[in-house]
Amino acid sequence: MTEFSAPSAGPGAIDAVLRQELAQGDAQIASIAPILRHLLANDEHSVFGDEVIARVRGMLADVARQLLDALVAARGEGDDLDHPSAEVDTLVTALAGIAGFLTHVHALALEWQLTERLQARLALDPVVSPLLQALIASIEPPTAAAAMALLAQQARFAQNQRRMQLPLAELPGDLFHGALITLQNHAHTDPAALAAVDQAVAHIRKEFDESRNRLGLISRLVAGMGGGASAALSITHAGTAIFLSALALASGHDRDLAVLSTNESQVARFALALRAAGLKPQSIDEQFAALHPEVTLPGGFETLGTDRAAALLAHSPAYLAR
Repeated sequence: MTEFSAPSAGPGAIDAVLRQELAQGDAQIASIAPILRHLLANDEHSVFGDEVIARVRGMLADVARQLLDALVAARGEGDDLDHPSAEVDTLVTALAGIAGFLTHVHALALEWQLTERLQARLALDPVVSPLLQALIASIEPPTAAAAMALLAQQARFAQNQRRMQLPLAELPGDLFHGALITLQNHAHTDPAALAAVDQAVAHIRKEFDESRNRLGLISRLVAGMGGGASAALSITHAGTAIFLSALALASGHDRDLAVLSTNESQVARFALALRAAGLKPQSIDEQFAALHPEVTLPGGFETLGTDRAAALLAHSPAYLAR
């Protein structure tokens, strides 16, 4: 059981409690990428969280195979071929070395793990939430159309996670660019690939539109809700995917960090993010009841203002690193 509790305290004391909890969370976050790289390189999955590590490796390998497929197709040799495992592994290692890439893939795996957990415990549908249903029924045609597009994208996300896949088109723009640079660097080690790599990269770029992928659609929908976006800060109403994006936007977090904040080791960060997003203590209690029913907020937390919560987060090394 994770405990996040302290005796009733004044504002100064609650600041100290939260800063200590954040520091511990920062230390853990700083260790995530190095540990993941080690596990991916040494294939020690059976000892360290089989499911998440396997999903991370599966998504990285899927991205690597898509890059190699595009290169083979540009050579006129067909596509969807079986690539040598050593070549796939080389690209996986290179992708894991891109700043933020491993963190993003890890966050997607954690998001899906949370989605499945809430489906099992609260019967929260992994694809269509009450909020998404309401948006689909909107009298505003652009909103309804975007919501329908998100419904399809969220269904694909669920299918891809079950298959441990990650389409290139679903990457954030900076990571998509990093993946293409990785392909170009890889081609430089193979003279026969140099002539085809520019054509492969051009084809991949032509198919990419970040505003239409799952995360882009969620951001547009939440931003378009205006003052009604507070409804997206209830995970049981919004669903996991929309809730995480709304929390990131409202608290100033990077979305991947917002995902990490839902982990049981990051309850201080999660509480501060919810408060920085403007939620009242009662609403924060409701989110903890959904995600961490065994956790008790420290006495005096209700005295913490929104601005102070945002300031504490802003000085966190994990926040500053993104």
